[in-house]
Amino acid sequence: MLPMISIQKLFGKDDKFFNLLEASAEEGRASVLALKRLLQHPGQTPSLEELIQSRRKDKHITNEISEHVVKTLVTALEREDIETLSNTLYKVPKTVEKFAERFLICHQHVHDVDFSRQLAILEKATDQVLVMVKHLRKGTHLEKMKDENIELQRLEGEADKLILDLLRDLYSGRHDAFKVIALKELYELLEKVIDRCRDAGNVVTHIILKHA
Repeated sequence: MLPMISIQKLFGKDDKFFNLLEASAEEGRASVLALKRLLQHPGQTPSLEELIQSRRKDKHITNEISEHVVKTLVTALEREDIETLSNTLYKVPKTVEKFAERFLICHQHVHDVDFSRQLAILEKATDQVLVMVKHLRKGTHLEKMKDENIELQRLEGEADKLILDLLRDLYSGRHDAFKVIALKELYELLEKVIDRCRDAGNVVTHIILKHA
């Protein structure tokens, strides 16, 4: 029989951590969807307000988790694991907002660039992270969690291949120097968002492995 993680083995009967960690993963997904909406209207001057609100909301969640860790006696699951996952999840909307800030700065030069392929991968990655975080509440077979993490790693590999293709075109000599510099930074920031998702998946898998 495949090993399954126990809900009681993780957080006992307190749902607070589950609720907060899932809310944080939701904000990461929401930030990517907000970015998608922002980039779907290239003719308009983009606004960061929705992304800022998402990041601030996730920061509040992260702080609440830290406070709850201090106030709650956690035995089976190490406090460090909770805070590591919390901090890793927060980096997703934080990095998405950083991308949007840079995009706003150079908007007039890159507003015609299509980021849809990167966004499609980001949507799948943040969806996958949310699924994995939810497994902590309901419990899951260890092998299933490994499969979920493999899918996240596959998405990261897809993103790595895509950025290589984009950089190859960027350095083809067909673009002006300013646009090359701006797009290189933007592409790398989107890649970092994928990396943050990968990191979150690794943390969840590590927790599952420790408690299987």
